[in-house]
Amino acid sequence: MFNESRNPMHRKKKFLLIPVMILLFFALSAAVQFLWNSVLPEAMHVSPLSYWHAAGLLLLCRILFGNFGFKGRGGDRHFGGPTREMREKWMGMSDEERAKFKQRFRDRCGNRR
Repeated sequence: MFNESRNPMHRKKKFLLIPVMILLFFALSAAVQFLWNSVLPEAMHVSPLSYWHAAGLLLLCRILFGNFGFKGRGGDRHFGGPTREMREKWMGMSDEERAKFKQRFRDRCGNRR
């Protein structure tokens, strides 16, 4: 029913991941507080942050701009790289279809090399 790993080292790594993530969050919160308090009060005349405000700011930024690492980490799709579907479509094309596709792409986008 569940896909449990039979490797005990894999379980230990998963078990250690949670405390490491908690420690990383506290360390990053301290870094945000230090950087905020050393740069922004003099540059932009804002008030200094407490540690818990820095932790909240870090969490808020992660919610607004991050994805918590749940998606987009796969090795198949990188920034600007082809998707799996496009790669499969390309591999299914004949040589004539590929040449026609390349020519349409050059006509539309220009030869940038």
